[in-house]
Amino acid sequence: MAAVVATRALTKRYGRVLAVDGIDLEVLEGDVYGFLGANGSGKTTTVRMLLGLVLATSGEAWVLGRRMPRAAASVLPEVGTLVEGPAFYEHLTGRANLALFDAMGHGSRRRGRRARVDQALEQVGLAVSGHRKVNGYSLGMRQRLGIAAALLRTPRLLVLDEPTNGLDPQGIREIRKLLLGLNERGTTVFLSSHLLAEVEQMCTRVGVLDRGRLVIQDELRNLRAPTGRTVVVTPDAEKVLGLLDGRVEARDGHRLLVRADDPAALNRSLVDAGVRVEELGPERRGLEQVVLEATTDPGQVGVS
Repeated sequence: MAAVVATRALTKRYGRVLAVDGIDLEVLEGDVYGFLGANGSGKTTTVRMLLGLVLATSGEAWVLGRRMPRAAASVLPEVGTLVEGPAFYEHLTGRANLALFDAMGHGSRRRGRRARVDQALEQVGLAVSGHRKVNGYSLGMRQRLGIAAALLRTPRLLVLDEPTNGLDPQGIREIRKLLLGLNERGTTVFLSSHLLAEVEQMCTRVGVLDRGRLVIQDELRNLRAPTGRTVVVTPDAEKVLGLLDGRVEARDGHRLLVRADDPAALNRSLVDAGVRVEELGPERRGLEQVVLEATTDPGQVGVS
């Protein structure tokens, strides 16, 4: 599959501060790519460089196969974006703001504008609230309106920076469903976030940024693949320690982590030895554990 976003040694310095440190991103067509990192890790700076809003100190970036920011005029009309929170005219309605945004777009046509605005408002759950002035919108409603603006041009690529910021759990679920539906219809989604749980439910590929360095980039299914170890839960933990002779790598109360490639064979041997097995299965790391092991300051990456 073709790379929709690609960078080579992309670097950004602000004086002595190295904000982004030579990263090589690769977002493939059809991906829902989760770009993870703590606040201040360089995520937003990277997104802004991809869109030509900030010039890189060194390195290269391509979006939709074209060099950025050189090709920004031809690339950006095919990209829907929400970066660092939406900005709107407070005294105008949500619908009027979207109409203005549509009118400012490259090659915009008056014909069909009302339908495009109506569709975008419907997609993000603001069909009833579109007539209200933005100064009466909650943070979550503003976020929805920002996503609606990103959807107006039916983009090939959707670049979103913290798109669920300010949304309640129901709103987060609705936006997740919306983005996955767009992806199924052919839109590649690049999602910058610090919410591990949300990325784990939505994304197919993940990149993790730590203090400006890309420390992980892989398919989510690979990151969560079995580790070759087996989790055993038993009230006979002491007996298991004696039986397995050094194959137990960790213990937490009744929970043991055993070096074993064949859980079925392990279960059979334990039961034959009279061990009461309450739970047994291959160990799979969650995204939280993967990030904890790869980053120097994982506490800033949320799990809610």
